[in-house]
Amino acid sequence: MNDQLDKILISYDKLGFGDRLSNIRSEIQRAARFLVGDERLEQVIEIIREVKKQGDRAVAKFTEKFDNVNLTPEQFQVSQEDLEAAHKKIDKDLLASLRQAIENVRNYQTEIFIGNQKAPPGIKYTQIENVGICIPGASAPLPSTVIMTAVPAQVANVERIVIVSPPRYKGSIHPVILAVCHELEIDEVYRIGGAQAVAALAFGTNTILRVDKIVGPGNQWIQTAKREVFGIVGIDSIAGPSEVLIIANGKANPAWVAADMLSQAEHAPGSTVVFTDSQELANEVLTELKKQVKLLDRSEETIECLKKYSAIAVFENINDVIYEANDFASEHLEIQCGELSKEIAKHIRNAGAIFIGDYSPVAVGDYWAGPSHTLPTGMTAKFFSALSANDFIKSTSIIEYDKKMLAESAEDIIRLAEAEGLDAHAKSVKIRQQK
Repeated sequence: MNDQLDKILISYDKLGFGDRLSNIRSEIQRAARFLVGDERLEQVIEIIREVKKQGDRAVAKFTEKFDNVNLTPEQFQVSQEDLEAAHKKIDKDLLASLRQAIENVRNYQTEIFIGNQKAPPGIKYTQIENVGICIPGASAPLPSTVIMTAVPAQVANVERIVIVSPPRYKGSIHPVILAVCHELEIDEVYRIGGAQAVAALAFGTNTILRVDKIVGPGNQWIQTAKREVFGIVGIDSIAGPSEVLIIANGKANPAWVAADMLSQAEHAPGSTVVFTDSQELANEVLTELKKQVKLLDRSEETIECLKKYSAIAVFENINDVIYEANDFASEHLEIQCGELSKEIAKHIRNAGAIFIGDYSPVAVGDYWAGPSHTLPTGMTAKFFSALSANDFIKSTSIIEYDKKMLAESAEDIIRLAEAEGLDAHAKSVKIRQQK
């Protein structure tokens, strides 16, 4: 095992350093969504096409094919009785923690919501009416994802929130997810997942009414499907397998850095990369990684994930680290550089979320702090943002001129319209200037 992980330690002064970083970038992008040339992209397109054409029948067909669960359309939606039963059975201590997490997220999202602020002249904010949320359900139940996606939508006063999640727990959705849905008073929950669920949300079926926007994380099938239906509906971002980039210097605790690496790699797939200017720290982190990974329940899967998606990269100086970190545009970016952590954070432009200091592991953001953990992955943090309440409203421009204002601007407007050869545009102003 030791020899297997040795190769993830790379250095700027060794041959192939740049190629290794480029390979990791490519693997991260491939893990987030299917790229052109991948035959699975064509499968996603075909699934969407069939669901659009055949509706519920296609959803049932692909649910049986990919999830090995045979459902009739009448069985897609989880009953109110099942939601209530799941809520009654949840561990009381867990429920208390979930309620506090909900409160933390609601408070944070309310604070940053621009819809609560007075709109400046010339703009109107309106909430999106119908939103679909994808909740993963493959390797483990993720009740935190329900909180991190649905609560921001509730803060924005979205009228209809729909949850979809694959039937991977005894032919249905894990009860802890159902319990959180009931706690949040969300009762439109469907036990369907994958590209077929995205297509059903985008186009609607006899059983499932279409939505206006689809958000949430998921595997390559979900994210590729979201990308394919974008324009028919809105989406939040490409939020695929989890990833973290840790900037660390000689002040960092190597055991903590290794633990944070493993917290992402255990997702399998999950990418975890360390950038440092300290060879000594890099060596110590690798030693800790080898020690800690043996103690995990999913040790073998995590090792394979580390080999494919991870690296401990030693750079010549911290400026090179910052430059490369901005190019990676990681979902999560931790900075463990002692008193320099805040200063380094000022130079980070591209990241889904930044975690500053030794006591800010990704888990704090995943469960507790308030910002949503639904973040852009696969280097899309260069142009996408973290999910927030502001993703569930849209802005409309407001233009109102009176007779005097139009008269004062008419000559310029007419001149611009005629320069573009749009005669009718010009005349629509001219006619209002005639006495």
